[in-house]
Amino acid sequence: MPTRIADIEIPDTTLVAEATELVREAATPLIFNHSRRVYLFGALRGREQGLRYDPELLYVGAMFHDLGLTEKYRRTDQRFEIDGADEARRFLLGHGIAEDAATAVWTGIALHTTPEVPLHMAPEIALVTRGVELDVLGIGYHAVTDEQRAAVVEANPRPDFKRQILVAFTDGIKNRPETTFGNVKADVLEHFVPGFQRGDFVEVIQDSDWPE
Repeated sequence: MPTRIADIEIPDTTLVAEATELVREAATPLIFNHSRRVYLFGALRGREQGLRYDPELLYVGAMFHDLGLTEKYRRTDQRFEIDGADEARRFLLGHGIAEDAATAVWTGIALHTTPEVPLHMAPEIALVTRGVELDVLGIGYHAVTDEQRAAVVEANPRPDFKRQILVAFTDGIKNRPETTFGNVKADVLEHFVPGFQRGDFVEVIQDSDWPE
């Protein structure tokens, strides 16, 4: 596997190698390749914005961000983002990474489906969201060049990605629909899970136990 893609270096460290293998073993090729692209696109957006970041931390954040969609790491009692965030923090602490750095990676993963907020935080947090937004939503598509995009996709292909990633989202969260309250993944279940009813913030307020 090339160590430089679209002029972005994949760090040649034990930490990165072990993170890569963990995700490769746990995830489908769809999620694995998507996660690699998130790192590369996030790094490209960081370069464009002149941000300084720790490549190892950004790599782990990108690679672990969808682990909660995998059979091995998914739970049913919390948001899928937290599944991946928790595993990333355990992984980093187990490799001697400082608590504050591991917490930054946790935060980047936990917030990667929360619009706008992570973009105002540390680069290792913001750039996970930038990478996800570009690869999934096309936000920032023209902030990288055609040549850069082509190089990233050649290294980590995305055949039928739009359809397949929606299937992966649905499979990863359909058994915990209550965890989609107030976040974008409720849209996925509304489209693809018959009978799903999204939570309503106004109704939660109106139906609370407060008497007034």
